Amino acid sequence: MPAKFREELGEVFYATKGTDESITVLSKEAWEELGAKICALPSAQTKDLKRFLFSSAAELIPDKQGRILLPPVLRSYAHLDKDVMIIGTGSRVEIWDYDRWNQYNEEISESQVLEVMNLYEI
Repeated sequence: MPAKFREELGEVFYATKGTDESITVLSKEAWEELGAKICALPSAQTKDLKRFLFSSAAELIPDKQGRILLPPVLRSYAHLDKDVMIIGTGSRVEIWDYDRWNQYNEEISESQVLEVMNLYEI
């Protein structure tokens, strides 16, 4: 995990399945906040979300060189075999298979980004 992200995430952080077959990494505080929000919602409507996020979640503690060991379930979900891409997305970090990230990134058009920016007046 790059140093700039470790500083923001803290000494202990959490990883779980993300969208688009990536891994989402959150600080301990952000993980607890997300968990509290989800658990406060009606169970009948959020059971699939809870199973998706919580069943694969892992507490991560980087070693002195910043290395982390992702559990096999997360590596398999995100197709992590060799090269990875670690990106910051504001309050979260995402871990992608390098080739999948490049493919995903090529599919994003400038017009899609501008549409969202205009919608939210960014």
